[in-house]
Amino acid sequence: MSDLPTPQFLDERVAHWAATKPDEEAITYLGRTWTWSQWDDRIRRLAGALTAWGVGRGDVVAFLDKNHPACVELTLAAASLGAANAIVNFRLAADELDYVLNDCGAKVLIVGAELKPAVDKIRDKLGAVEHVVTVTPEGGSEAGGDEYEALLAGATPVGRSPDVQSDDVCIIMYSSGTTGRPKGVALTQANMIAHTVNAFDGWVSSPEDKNLVAMPLFHVGGSSYVQYGLHSGVPSYMTRDVDGAALAGGILAGANRTFLVPAVLAKVLESGPDAVKLFSALKTYAYGASPMPLPLLRQALQAWPDTEFIQVYGLTEVCGVVSRLMPEDHRADNEERLVSAGVLVPEAEVRVVDPDTLEDVPSGQQGELWFRTPTLMKEYLNRPDATAEAITADGWFRTGDIGRVDADGYIFVEDRLKDMIISGGENIYSIEVERVLAEHPAVSEVAVIGVPDEKWGESVKAVVTLEGDATDKDLIAWAKERLAGYKCPKTVDIVDDLPRNPTGKILKKDLRKPYWEGRDRATV
Repeated sequence: MSDLPTPQFLDERVAHWAATKPDEEAITYLGRTWTWSQWDDRIRRLAGALTAWGVGRGDVVAFLDKNHPACVELTLAAASLGAANAIVNFRLAADELDYVLNDCGAKVLIVGAELKPAVDKIRDKLGAVEHVVTVTPEGGSEAGGDEYEALLAGATPVGRSPDVQSDDVCIIMYSSGTTGRPKGVALTQANMIAHTVNAFDGWVSSPEDKNLVAMPLFHVGGSSYVQYGLHSGVPSYMTRDVDGAALAGGILAGANRTFLVPAVLAKVLESGPDAVKLFSALKTYAYGASPMPLPLLRQALQAWPDTEFIQVYGLTEVCGVVSRLMPEDHRADNEERLVSAGVLVPEAEVRVVDPDTLEDVPSGQQGELWFRTPTLMKEYLNRPDATAEAITADGWFRTGDIGRVDADGYIFVEDRLKDMIISGGENIYSIEVERVLAEHPAVSEVAVIGVPDEKWGESVKAVVTLEGDATDKDLIAWAKERLAGYKCPKTVDIVDDLPRNPTGKILKKDLRKPYWEGRDRATV
């Protein structure tokens, strides 16, 4: 990806490109383009403004908006001072915003103009927030003025603080809590740099490359992927939203590499031949954050035979990537490999552990996946007990994912521990059932959950959306021909849509909730 020495600090590479190719494009957003020297100047000016407000090492600032270069600028400016940027999900309700902003203790909040009214409603509850700065998508004077651009214009640029350390927290991301409040995942500069070096190991950049950044930046997939452009010197085209028009605009502007969730790819394929043809311009399509149904992957490989597909697997706590299924595996005549999560990235280690005994299981058997990697978070912010529960004394992260590793080192993720169904004492992995049902020609999407059963404890329920004609009985019969009886869904609900989070991941907890309310299932 780059022959330069590995940087020690997150802001190093932008400064390097500003010095070596100052007039070349760094980032384009909504019709505006900044060169590397311009972008570096903006970052230094923002650092100057934060310094004037007393932000220093160990402090937290926060960003609340849809995708905007200001989010990246705030991350790098804060990092240069030893501070962290808490990137907040713009879809949170007022009570959730109140919790997150107070939990992280942000001193400065940069907020999108359209979200400012929500902040105003809780402003008197935000005890730590000393400054609120409004930013607009176009950088103009509408919606009450772009205070952010005015702030930069009036600030004095400053360089990196001399006391900054590579293990300083630079990004805080809040995981979506399945029970209770979300946890703040504290990632350090060293974490993010190790991620960029290892996750993109083997990517060869060429002068015509341009990076399409469309994933939400509050998601680890967005904020980690944007680092590729910063590290490699490849220009980025950032969209405000993940929608067809925005993605098409990026491709028409020359973007040829991207990272997106499978649900976006499915929508492109459903949009017709013109969209499929346009997306053939992508040289590299990385995907992850949710499972890729095998029929969808087959369809994509057939539609775009010249595109290199890369699957990534990971969690927010490890900066998003611990394993990759590389392009050569997508081209190989081995369908089992296509449903794997690939092999470890450099410097990562894996164990497969019995979650009850905490002993390693025999090779090839299923257990909880544990990883040790330099990308592992520093902590869950303000949650020492949760941190100790997730990270062992010798540095292994307990993922909560059930999986196995084959003889060639390929990792297979079978289920989340909380999604595993226990029926009559048998462990049933929802992903296995979903893969079978997804092969039915009438099924568009499927989620499998466990629901209460007076006899067996839990029984298997499938919730599906259709793109053809099929009844619940048809789908149950299909499963019975392909799965052991105890794994087959006892009931099937056919719905118009499945609930999703902002990154497109299906929310199984929302599907389970009506069935388990008032009952004792801790992982609902």
